[in-house]
Amino acid sequence: MKLVNAIVQDKDATKLANAFVKAKIQATRLATSGGFLRSGNTTFIIAIDENRVEEVLQIIKEVSQKRKQFMVPPIGVEGERTGAFPVEIEVGGATVFTQTIDDFYQF
Repeated sequence: MKLVNAIVQDKDATKLANAFVKAKIQATRLATSGGFLRSGNTTFIIAIDENRVEEVLQIIKEVSQKRKQFMVPPIGVEGERTGAFPVEIEVGGATVFTQTIDDFYQF
């Protein structure tokens, strides 16, 4: 058994959850936040047989899209703007961790 933790942008979460249901993959969905932009994310926790890990990873890759977004640089010291213009950055995609599960129980 493997434990897969996948962190995706909220924009991709519902589509990813639907893809997991279609593939008969059980996942626990948690609302999370953080990262560079402190934006809303969703973390999926999945316990899956080792032979299906690649399938899970492929679904995540297909659904979790990277996209461009503009952001205004942070406010400078003492609340003053740094004078910088909005910059385009790449956001989205997925951060995925896999771990081996020694024991797995469902009660």
